[in-house]
Amino acid sequence: MIRPPTPNDVAALTQAVHESVRDVSRWMAWCHPAYAEADAESWIRSTMQGHAEHSAFEFVIVDDGGSLIGCCGINHVNQVDRFANLGYWIRSSRTGLGIATRAVQVLAEWTFANTALNRLEIVVAVGNLRSQRVAEKCGAIREAILRQRLMVGGQPVDAIMHALVRE
Repeated sequence: MIRPPTPNDVAALTQAVHESVRDVSRWMAWCHPAYAEADAESWIRSTMQGHAEHSAFEFVIVDDGGSLIGCCGINHVNQVDRFANLGYWIRSSRTGLGIATRAVQVLAEWTFANTALNRLEIVVAVGNLRSQRVAEKCGAIREAILRQRLMVGGQPVDAIMHALVRE
């Protein structure tokens, strides 16, 4: 279901981003109509470096046939206090099927089994109800409203922080 991205994913990732611009770009600035294969190549190179350095752990989400249906990852890793951010997105044609929830569960299990991290934070814009539902369905606890925490459409917006902790 999740695996590290490879250079072979460039075309599929670019296609998934283009399909999802209308839905994902509302919440994630990196998703835009001009997203190109060079952007996917750059992201994949940085994820490979992040894995090697243990500074980020990004994955692609694939279906049983190997088709790329989204991404999830651990980033903004704080090794001292042992927490990180957990993020995710699903291509528009595959939303509403529980894929993001399952991917987050798998990623959290992988993270707690393979790293020293103790806490994973999911920070979601107040208006992003679908992403909030994913966080809740995977067992993350809603902890706080963070004032002007995210930039959406070039404007600061409040966010809700959910957290998963090692049990």
